[in-house]
Amino acid sequence: MLAYSYMDVYIPRDTSREAARQMLTEHAEYGQWELARVRLYPDGSRHVRLRRKIIRVRRTL
Repeated sequence: MLAYSYMDVYIPRDTSREAARQMLTEHAEYGQWELARVRLYPDGSRHVRLRRKIIRVRRTL
């Protein structure tokens, strides 16, 4: 069964699309995060949920 770790990122309304894209790209490249959900609020702010797989290593004898 897959297990995921989640990280919530709040992007204020005054952040440009390019700056938000760059920030999320860095999380994806260096932290192995993938986009799970984006919520766009009426005031222009965004709530982004990122996820990544938790790799569990089984112990061998």
